[in-house]
Amino acid sequence: MNRTTPNKAARTAPAPAEPKRADAPVKTDDAILTPEEVAELLKVPPTWVYEKTRQRCQNPIPCLRIGRYIRFRLSAVEAWLGQQSTERAA
Repeated sequence: MNRTTPNKAARTAPAPAEPKRADAPVKTDDAILTPEEVAELLKVPPTWVYEKTRQRCQNPIPCLRIGRYIRFRLSAVEAWLGQQSTERAA
């Protein structure tokens, strides 16, 4: 009795889709950005962004401190930037 078995590939479930790579940051209101990404967004050096996160800085950029890391919400950075332009105009 010679049985033929179906192709093993036909019996297995399809492979799950690969997760999208994080090469290009997603720009949504809830996006979390690194200091380097904020610097690129604002067209300033990353050192300027780090300086604007210090408590001694006048009108600092709102940031999230996660242990030793600093992250930014895109919506908070945009709101902060909008405040900067209205304060200058007043």
